This record gives sequence, C-alpha cells and structure tokens, in this order.
Amino acid sequence: MMTEIDKEYVRTIIKGDKRPDGRGFEEFRNLKIEQGYVKNAEGSAMVTLGKTKILVGVKMSIGEPYPDSPDKGVLMVNAELGPVASPDFESGPPRPQAVELARVVDRGVRESKSINMEKLCIEKGEKVWLVAVDIHILNDYGNLIDAAGIGAIAAILDAKIPGIKEDGTPDIENRKEKLDVTQIPITCTIYKITGKMVLDPDLKEESAVDGRLTVTTIDGSICAMQKGGVCGFTPEEVYKAIDISIKKGNEIRKKYFK
Repeated sequence: MMTEIDKEYVRTIIKGDKRPDGRGFEEFRNLKIEQGYVKNAEGSAMVTLGKTKILVGVKMSIGEPYPDSPDKGVLMVNAELGPVASPDFESGPPRPQAVELARVVDRGVRESKSINMEKLCIEKGEKVWLVAVDIHILNDYGNLIDAAGIGAIAAILDAKIPGIKEDGTPDIENRKEKLDVTQIPITCTIYKITGKMVLDPDLKEESAVDGRLTVTTIDGSICAMQKGGVCGFTPEEVYKAIDISIKKGNEIRKKYFK
C-alpha cells in the first residue's frame, strides 16, 4: 500500500521532469516474453515487465456460436487478480479492476480483427471453437493493462487448435494447426501525472496517476481506445498519446514479434 508521502514524492519528482527510477517519460521497463510456458494449454505466455509478472493462457473448447455470427468462433477474455499478486487484491468474484482489465484486453484483440474467427467455424450455426484467454496476475508492480495486452497476443500467437475426435470432442493430444492470426495488436497506456504524460509506471508512480488513456494499435493505425482515471485529456494530448502508442507499438512488434 502506497502512502501519501510516497505519492507526493513521485509527484514532486515528475514535476521536475524526472522519474524516480531515472527512466525517460516514454521508456518502458525491461520487457521479457516467454511463449509456450504452460504445456497443457493450447497457447501461453509469461510476460515480465519490470517487477510486474503476468501469465496468460489460451484454452479452446467446442460450443455454439452467437446467433448473429453463426459462422464465426467465439472469443472470451477473463482476468484474475488474486491476493498472491498483491495484498490489495482479494479472493472471490471478479472485482471492477479485473473486469475492466479483461474488457480492455478483449476490445483490443477483438477490434483489431487479429484472429480469423471464420476459420474457427466447425459447423455453421451449430459448432465453433471457443477461444478463452485467461489472464493471471502473478505480481502487480504497475501497468497491468499493457503487460496483459502484450501477454494476450503472445499467447494467441502461440496457440494451436486441437484436433477433433470421432465423438466430436477436442483432441488435445493432436494440436497441429496454429490459430490464423492476421494482426498483432499492441496495447500502450499513457498515464498522466501532474500534467505530465508517462509510459509504464511502476507501482509507486501508479499511485500518483491522475488519469490514463489506453490505445491499442496495429501497424500504424488505432483499433481501440479506453480512458480511465479522474482527469481529462485535451485534444492535443490525445493526439500525442496516439503518436506515442503507434511508435511504441511498432517498436514492440519489431523487437518481440518478428
């Protein structure tokens, strides 16, 4: 739990155009992505962003399509914020923070059209593949949104579709074909602290945040945006946030998703 003294210390440093750990305002902490981390999942990725650690798994099952998209698979994103990750999290039903995290990640993947959902149709109107993306927070040390978004697309890229047994059930021992992924959405959140715009705050910096704007991009274009926090963003700040997100998204794609 951050104290008011911690918050004021961060705000004072930021006002002086510096960050407590010496990074530039548009600089991420060290990022590490390990795909194929969970062998029993169809796809998985462990993301370490500074001290923040997130495990994302993809599981696939067979179910019915939505009535308005009978020839397309179904995407579902869930997030779990348990006490193992932070003393601020509690066991039990999903809290608002977990629900928001899942929705922001879901929107970025869904609106990017990154997965060819038509290829997940088994029998039109009857059977399709259900793709469940499960986000597990192992250690919260700031900027869960970006770490989860990056972990989600890394796990999706790692995923392989199970075969189908004669009885119509998934054959998880026979995973051969990868998901058809056509885009790589990268989530980048711009945080506003005392009027300054910074990327990837750690836990101390996050305690002093006034507002945030999450922008998900694909190859130079926007596919989703989500605002959070109490303060607003001017049109000029929104345009700046978009430019920063496009630049950072391209950097991450080039370095980690060649």
